[in-house]
Amino acid sequence: MENKEQIDEQYVKMTQTPVSKLILTLGLPTVVSMLVTNIYNMADTYFVGSLGTSASGATGIVFGLMAILQAFGFMFGHGAGANIARKLGNHDVKSAKIYASTSFWSSILVGVIIMIIGIGFMDPFMRLLGSTETILPYARTYAFFILIAGPAMTSGCVMNNILRYEGKAFFAMIGLTLGGILNIFGDYVFVNIYHMGIAGAGLSTAISQYISMIVLLIPYLRKQTQSAFYVKDFAKDVVVYKDIISTGMPSLFRQGLNSVSTMVLNGTAGLYGDAAVAAISIVSRIVNFLFCIAIGIGQGFQPVSAFNYGAKYYSRVKAGFMFALELGTALMVCLSIISFINASAFVAIFRDDAEVIKIGTVALRWYSISLVLMPITMYGNMLFQSIGKSTIATFLAALRSGLSLIPCIILMNMIFGLSGLEKAQSIAEIISAIISVPFIIHHFKTQPQDGKDAY
Repeated sequence: MENKEQIDEQYVKMTQTPVSKLILTLGLPTVVSMLVTNIYNMADTYFVGSLGTSASGATGIVFGLMAILQAFGFMFGHGAGANIARKLGNHDVKSAKIYASTSFWSSILVGVIIMIIGIGFMDPFMRLLGSTETILPYARTYAFFILIAGPAMTSGCVMNNILRYEGKAFFAMIGLTLGGILNIFGDYVFVNIYHMGIAGAGLSTAISQYISMIVLLIPYLRKQTQSAFYVKDFAKDVVVYKDIISTGMPSLFRQGLNSVSTMVLNGTAGLYGDAAVAAISIVSRIVNFLFCIAIGIGQGFQPVSAFNYGAKYYSRVKAGFMFALELGTALMVCLSIISFINASAFVAIFRDDAEVIKIGTVALRWYSISLVLMPITMYGNMLFQSIGKSTIATFLAALRSGLSLIPCIILMNMIFGLSGLEKAQSIAEIISAIISVPFIIHHFKTQPQDGKDAY
């Protein structure tokens, strides 16, 4: 039987704490975990970069594979988490457990399926992701270990997101941070000491993912959460699957289209040689690292939004959104200036190759310009996803991840060649932000008053 005092305490915390304090409390642990996660992704790029330009390009190729695994992990994670937060906001703990169990076990099953298919069709899969023939041997080796880690990655996404949506971001931070630190240590040991090459970086990632999965599972096993992963709670009602998939669809589209966009980007960059593939890959990792701070703030906003929307405190949803947007944008302005000024030095950290640095510097400077607008699209997407408006959320997610990016890559490359490719991602971000603004304004103009049913 649930501890009623614990449930009531959580309800008061999520609905009465000032939204700025609540978002910072939930967002800061997520920012830390996001930073560490991106640092270990960059550590892979750094250690692999010492093996050569083709090896460095392989990390960008396999990034598309990781995006596929994360697409399903985040679909189940956000799909369950947003529904769980709304259920808890409505005092429905029993349903929250059903959504949690269904998403957890489904994510493991999907991770296993991707692993089997990926290993069985490795070479064509890597070519589909944009690998050149010189990059292929490295991509094949690195991808094998990422596929082995697939079930841990997908289920880890689910546990991480449910913890955040329950307002227990600290536990999520511990699991992700420990995994990230172990991955960096493993990269150093396997690549530099045991000289395992790119296989060492892949093995380090696989081991750290499974350790992170186990650590994330501990608070559920110790009953420190209201959610649980009992097989008996695996849903038999199709409505549960519908709710999870529809709510999580924006995440699936966002991450899935990220993978498709990565394929298109790598394939286009491959026309200009391995140096271009490596440069674009490095720039993507740098931008992801810079933007992860804003994503962490947004992920602190999501449980606040979902819980208060379920509790019918709509004014707190708007206040939370505005606080997150102002803080996220201010931080991105500072980071974009730093990134623009130090673009060459940042790229050179990962690959001491004049051609890679030349291409990467231009691409990073252009991306830095659009960095300040990225929170608008991302937070708009997070808002609509957390309150259950999946159609708008899916569109905004698809817009940023592919609908604007893929055409920009193709058209800019056709018209301007490599110069256009260097600018394509920045222009796509600007277009996405401009289109997102009217949806956000309309929502807050038409949202109901506190206490009334949403329509």
